[in-house]
Amino acid sequence: KIEGLKTIAVTTNGINLTRLLPRLKEAGLNAINISLDTLVPAKFEFIVRRKGTNLSSKATVLIFAGMLCLLYLQVNCVVMRGFNEDEVLDFVDFTKDLPLDVRFIEYMPFDG
Repeated sequence: KIEGLKTIAVTTNGINLTRLLPRLKEAGLNAINISLDTLVPAKFEFIVRRKGTNLSSKATVLIFAGMLCLLYLQVNCVVMRGFNEDEVLDFVDFTKDLPLDVRFIEYMPFDG
C-alpha cells in the first residue's frame, strides 16, 4: 500500500473481471467502474466485439461480485443517439435498488 493513496480503481467492460477480481481485490482494489453501454446482448457483443458474452448474466455477476467484495461500484453508460438512448430508463430500473452509482455520459464523436 502507498501512503496517502485512498482509492485504487479499475474501469472495465467486465469481460474478464469475474476471473481477475480476487487477485485485484488482494492487490488493494476498492472501486470498480463498469462500462456498460447497453443491456441488450446483441448490442453488447457489437460494442465489445466478442460473441457469446452472455450479457444479462454478465451484468448481474459484475454488480454482485463487486457488492460481495465490498467495493465502490459505478456503472458508466455512454448514451449514443440511434443506438442506446432508448435504454436510459431500463438502466435506471435495473440499478435503482442497488448500492451503486450510474453515470450517463454523452457520446462525443471525435471526427470533427
